[in-house]
Amino acid sequence: METKDRYIVAVDLGTSKIALTVARIEGENTQIVYYKETPSEGIRNSGVFNASQVSEPLTEAIHQAENALGIKITQAVVGMPKYPVRQEANTGKIEGRGYDEDITAEDIAELKRAAQDMYPLENPNMEAIYGAVAQSFSDGENFQIIESDIIGMTSDILEGNFKIFIGKKSSLAKIDTVFKKSGIVTARKYFTADTTAKAVLLDSEMENGVAMIDFGGGCVSVSVYHGNIMRHYASIPFGGKNITGDIQIESEGSISRELAENIKIAFGACMPEKLQNLSEKIIHIKSDNGEAEKKLPVKYLSEIISARVEEIIMAILYEIQESGFADRLMSGIVVTGGCAQTANLGNLIYDLSGYRVRTGYPKHVFSFEGCEGITDTSASTSIGLVMAAKEDHTINCAVAKDGYVPETITESVEEKAEEPVKDTLLQFETVEPVKQTTRPAAKTPSDKKKNNGEKVKWNIRGLFETLYDSVHNELDEIDKEQA
Repeated sequence: METKDRYIVAVDLGTSKIALTVARIEGENTQIVYYKETPSEGIRNSGVFNASQVSEPLTEAIHQAENALGIKITQAVVGMPKYPVRQEANTGKIEGRGYDEDITAEDIAELKRAAQDMYPLENPNMEAIYGAVAQSFSDGENFQIIESDIIGMTSDILEGNFKIFIGKKSSLAKIDTVFKKSGIVTARKYFTADTTAKAVLLDSEMENGVAMIDFGGGCVSVSVYHGNIMRHYASIPFGGKNITGDIQIESEGSISRELAENIKIAFGACMPEKLQNLSEKIIHIKSDNGEAEKKLPVKYLSEIISARVEEIIMAILYEIQESGFADRLMSGIVVTGGCAQTANLGNLIYDLSGYRVRTGYPKHVFSFEGCEGITDTSASTSIGLVMAAKEDHTINCAVAKDGYVPETITESVEEKAEEPVKDTLLQFETVEPVKQTTRPAAKTPSDKKKNNGEKVKWNIRGLFETLYDSVHNELDEIDKEQA
């Protein structure tokens, strides 16, 4: 029996986990039929480091999905690395269109392609363009026109200003190598800063101004939106794995990274002063090699986590200030990603920045049933990939095996309401981030009175340049070894 179904298989190659999502599309209806996260290996700072180590769990994840669904997966869409990525400005121009010709969406797409293709990369052998986002357009007489307004206008000239996002060419090649080792090919690679934002942010937030922080295991990125346009993107090579490493170090190396990760998930929280009675608890860690039992106070664990998270957030706030939109974020900050549900994270960001904060769960734009974890913050990237691939009707990533007839999809859920705040693994009362009724102004060095001159210091370029340099040097050494 032939069907007109097509499948989208999305792979999120994260530093801490590989998430494989399968969506089935029947006409205009879309259903998530499979979602599973698998611990990853061989990925650093969101990029493939060891292709063989990455392909092993990915191959197993593919086989599990095929057996569970009765399909054969042939290709998948995948997200590009979030770090290192830099942004540049470029323009595109089309002349001689004719004064009575309407500007169409196809014209905009052609202009965008021209802006990407014509951008002069510093080193084409080492760099690749990950994506481009339109900032504004001009018809030769009017300027700063947004995309939705210029479509339908008539003009002999069409000019656009774009943000071009550039990353390592080798990072994309390594993804292809991983997929080849796993027996499939890449249908398309997406720059996930934009796709994830559309899976998490509300339309009103992107219009009024918001910064989305994607807090992952290997890196943390920030995408700044205003007027429904992504105005700025930046990422730093620190994330949840650095917090896990800090816990392991503070235990004097007596516990494994896996145990440190489990302790972080079960008892980790920011702001020890807000832990109430839990701060008096002590974690007893027994050793298998006969060593004396280790004791780790929960309050001290929280101090370790808070120190690293504060460092990361200060770097992100610096990038928000650099964007030029720090005082125009009426919707504040939205935090998503695997570490977004860390207890008291929103409170800490609010204390450091003054912005109101909410946790960004994936919007319910598809129907799903029995896919555990698909509504968690860690699934935001996966949902964004499916949303983007759904619009490309040429993508079909799998075929049904002989004898398998999928059930009919009755309806796609188009609910966009915010996901309710979920309990964390910590057994204590979680203090919700303070919500303000008016737009908070971004804090600057002149606000020292409000913070006793201690918490917010925007003059941190030297500190983070040193941190970036140390990581860049390490990554450069790795690239040299692999070369």
